[in-house]
Amino acid sequence: MDKQMLRFTMTQLRRVALGAVGVTLLTACGGQSGTKMGDDEFTVMTVNATSSDQTMAYPATIKGTQDIEIRPQVSGFVVKLCVDEGATVRKGQAIFKIDDTQYAASYRQAVAGVKTAEANVNTMSLTEQNKKILHEKKIISDFEYQTAINNLLSAEAALAQANAQLVSAKQNLDFCTVTSPSDGVVGTFPYRVGALVSPSITEPMTTVSQIDNMYVYFSMTEKELLNLTRAGGTLEEQLKKMPEVQLQLADGSMYEFKGKIDAVSGVIDQSTGSVSMRAIFPNTTNVLRSGGMANVIFPYALENVIVIPQNATVEIQDKKFVYVLQPDSTVKYTEIQISPLNDGQNFIVTKGLNDSETIVTEGVQQLSDGRKIVPISKAQQIAKYQQALKDQREGNLATAFN
Repeated sequence: MDKQMLRFTMTQLRRVALGAVGVTLLTACGGQSGTKMGDDEFTVMTVNATSSDQTMAYPATIKGTQDIEIRPQVSGFVVKLCVDEGATVRKGQAIFKIDDTQYAASYRQAVAGVKTAEANVNTMSLTEQNKKILHEKKIISDFEYQTAINNLLSAEAALAQANAQLVSAKQNLDFCTVTSPSDGVVGTFPYRVGALVSPSITEPMTTVSQIDNMYVYFSMTEKELLNLTRAGGTLEEQLKKMPEVQLQLADGSMYEFKGKIDAVSGVIDQSTGSVSMRAIFPNTTNVLRSGGMANVIFPYALENVIVIPQNATVEIQDKKFVYVLQPDSTVKYTEIQISPLNDGQNFIVTKGLNDSETIVTEGVQQLSDGRKIVPISKAQQIAKYQQALKDQREGNLATAFN
């Protein structure tokens, strides 16, 4: 019984020892940080100029191609809401109805005025014709005939005035039905049934937004715009050359359709040094809404640039440094400059590194300027790591630590 217990205890101890070896191996081999294999072994890579596709996000505001404020043309109480907030409307469709009692009365009065003026014109016309015959027969004087003509002209002018009043009365009556000036989507209703509205109200009754296509406004620095337009040509030609852009919505998702930049402001904002730009996106699925916020994702295709992993750098006082391998296997602490464009994993080096130079990519926090190292490639690091795991599994504890 004691022998069995001893055998069980030795087995458990052996398992614990192997587990400790595994932890040690993960730490020595890099684990998640991916550092060196031995005390002097460091993974290196040779940098080469290449092309890189990067993106830059610009905060943006979404607007309808038209955001039309709906304001009343006449004063009165709102008696009916013909649609609900957020409804899709067509051009000419009724949105509100304003009490038309007084405007209907004015219209009827204008109609009566026109009829009266027409009757007066007919009377003056007959009088003029009668006076003309008498004048031709020398029965009446020139003055009397001319008076008849003037009376007819006055009656015709009165008829024209009555017709104008009728048009105005009809227009005011029509204005009691507030209609949509275009196809679009209705906004909120700050005025409801019973509210008194007039042409002088400060807040519009609602807004109709055309959202079949949406404008997205964002700003770019003057320097960035110069880099895009340096090739020259007309503005129209430059806009055609600009790449399509994507839209990142407020929830972080990417909008399914791409947009095209169609306008660039001709004025630079002196306070920010930026230029306002506009992109247009299709909105066939009605996902975008006027007034929304998003990010315009602008692509940049860079040529002949050096791309290095971010974990190959050391940052001190907002400056980036790398360790460059020298011919005698020592490392040189070298400052670099990077582009603001990055994909979250790599940096684009704009200054400080030359093509075909070799840098340390892992374990840089343990290095110092002038230290001599044993450089190994990424493939060698992986091979040694796999061999160490194999030795661990087979119980070769001595070699597993090497």
